Amino acid sequence: MSFSKLLLLLVRLPFIALLGVLLELPAATAQPAQAPASAASARPALTVSLVSPTQAPLGLLVGATGSIAAWQEASVGAELGGVRLAQVKAGVGDVVKRGQLLAEFATETVAAELAQLQAQGVEAQAQLAEAAANARRARELQDSGAWSRQQIEQHLTAERTAQARLDAVRAGIRVQELRLQQTRLLAPDDGVISARSATLGAVANPGQELFRLIRQGRLEWRAEVAAADLSRLKPGLPVRLTLAGGELLDGRVRLLAPTVDPATRNALVYVDLPRPGPARAGMFARGSFELGSSPALSLPQTAVQLRDGFSYVFRVGPDRRVAMTKVALGRRAGDRVEILAGLDAAAQVVASGVGFLADGDLVKVVGAPAPVAAAAPAAPAASR
Repeated sequence: MSFSKLLLLLVRLPFIALLGVLLELPAATAQPAQAPASAASARPALTVSLVSPTQAPLGLLVGATGSIAAWQEASVGAELGGVRLAQVKAGVGDVVKRGQLLAEFATETVAAELAQLQAQGVEAQAQLAEAAANARRARELQDSGAWSRQQIEQHLTAERTAQARLDAVRAGIRVQELRLQQTRLLAPDDGVISARSATLGAVANPGQELFRLIRQGRLEWRAEVAAADLSRLKPGLPVRLTLAGGELLDGRVRLLAPTVDPATRNALVYVDLPRPGPARAGMFARGSFELGSSPALSLPQTAVQLRDGFSYVFRVGPDRRVAMTKVALGRRAGDRVEILAGLDAAAQVVASGVGFLADGDLVKVVGAPAPVAAAAPAAPAASR
């Protein structure tokens, strides 16, 4: 072999060795990659507990939405004009009793006018006494001829005029006494102050509203119910409300509206709330009218998953793998939902956490004996 050929062989030898290493690399890495994949497939996706549908009475409900409002409101306004508010003794949220003082106007002007009229009354009474004495003498002398007929009529007319003047002054006194009473604004009923526009020192106009009162503190739920459901409702039915914050309230139907809104085809149903608790007028609430109960196959709502507009549950097979099963739902009562189709009473489904599962996932079941067929795939996961 010549020196040039030997040199060429020495140059090519590292490339040949590198090529052999690259060809052997996929074969060497393929075997370790299979072990983690197999291990991952045997690892449970979630630890779950199982539940089966139960056959039990479930409430017949009619759902509705609406607003909470005051049962009745009372408006307390000013009856005087041009008088200054001297005291304001009630504010929004205050619980008041019937006849309680809410505000008071300044009484100086009204009291001065009343005193003036009382003085005029004394004067008119004196004038009446004098006119009555003259009229009495005229009646005594009308047959004697001492006084002319004209003089007698003048004295009799003066008496009647004085009497009329006294009656007018007395009427004015009664008006001023009434105005003096109107300087005190009193609560017309027991209740809670829901609004106040009275401001200390302001001069109110006659008829201006200064306070608004929720009578007796009573609230009601005004539910909008479809016209088709009205025939199923009647006064006295129990109602369960859910407020925006999740609080629950109990009520009872008081009245069904006699008319239906022609635009929405809904009617108002008035529901008394004996114990309103955290409810406030103006709140939105959802509720259901309880019509009775009937047997139904039901599951906890946590076992049902809504996906793409359909409802599903996850059945667990003997191999501990879940099968996503489509179901049809019916009524809801509390934390349970009626299963109309897609599941029988013997099925076992995942009780909760279904939002983390996919069809075919392996799960670890707690609270129930493990199936024999599921023991083999569970062993690698336990060893790790």
